[in-house]
Amino acid sequence: PNGKILTLNISDKKFQWKELIGEKTFPISGASIAGDKLIINYLKDTISQVEFYNLQGKFIKELHYENIGTLSGFNGRFDSNRTYFEFSNFTSPQRIYELDLKSLEYSLYWETTIKNLNINDYVSKLDFYQSKDGTKIPIHIAHTKDLEINKDTPVLLYGYGGFNIPILPYFSKTFYMWIKSGGVLAVANLRGGSEYGDSWHKEGMLLNKQNVFDDFSYGAKYLHSKTIGSPETTASLGRSNGGLLVAATMLQNPELFKVAIPQVGVLDMLRFHKFTIGWAWESDYGEPEKEEDFLNLLEYSPYHNIKQDMCYPTTLITTSSRDDRVVPAHSYKFAARLQDLQSCSNPILLRVESRAGHGAGTSRDKQIDEIADIFGYALQTILED
Repeated sequence: PNGKILTLNISDKKFQWKELIGEKTFPISGASIAGDKLIINYLKDTISQVEFYNLQGKFIKELHYENIGTLSGFNGRFDSNRTYFEFSNFTSPQRIYELDLKSLEYSLYWETTIKNLNINDYVSKLDFYQSKDGTKIPIHIAHTKDLEINKDTPVLLYGYGGFNIPILPYFSKTFYMWIKSGGVLAVANLRGGSEYGDSWHKEGMLLNKQNVFDDFSYGAKYLHSKTIGSPETTASLGRSNGGLLVAATMLQNPELFKVAIPQVGVLDMLRFHKFTIGWAWESDYGEPEKEEDFLNLLEYSPYHNIKQDMCYPTTLITTSSRDDRVVPAHSYKFAARLQDLQSCSNPILLRVESRAGHGAGTSRDKQIDEIADIFGYALQTILED
């Protein structure tokens, strides 16, 4: 479940497997061979831990890096004498280093520069909280170092929780703008991803999908218990499968969020498989044509769980008219039904981007406009009260 390194001998027309490096407590996120070194990147509580081995599987040393976050790269060939790797976290823009494969010493090769950004002015820490069933969930909390954090501080809670995809510390100009504007960024590493290997994924998929929504909701409760914002200052954000996450949790726990922003979300869980690539998601969600899966999906499907006489958070639903992955009908239907049944004055808005798809390939201008609309509206809604 956490991965291991094997050798395969096929010279005698037989598959002869041999374990080279056994499974460890934490999962392997990547492995490569460069020069005469086997380089393995482990995830230790969402933080990269890189170890070097010789080709016989003998441990050489661990890469000691000055900061904690995400390390990636380390590609090369058998005859390489150097390789390159990148470092990033929520408050440090990307840096690329050159690594000597003989001495295993590294030096700075290139770094991202952002005007007026001093990384010493920001802080990012890793914390843990308990979900509904007692499972320990990692959460990264980032903000300016001098920020006075209290119940009135704007908080952006972000999550994904699905398809074996980990959400690791990385620098995002989108998140940076929220932090720079005086908000707290909180990224919860929910079940459904691969932060702790295959078992973490399985605990958040199919009949276990409700665990993901509980993890996210309990993340908000944890922040509020620490007086890091409050239900009146917390915005939830997620894209695609994360859009499902935001929509499901705002319906199940509307009292936890001031603003909900489900982006390009999968919102009709009984018909998702009928459009474009939707059938491929049955591996994580289940098959709506099967009774057990159907009943499970019906329990949390956002479109089918909007209730009358409920006051839901201010909601900004985003989609793109040419999204051929999660078709915009999901967002259109959800927005229409939510607008119809909303029982208080909190607005329900739908933002539709024309001439754009699921996100990849969207022009820089359109990305900037979307970020400005989303965060500007969220901050205005939070701060005006």
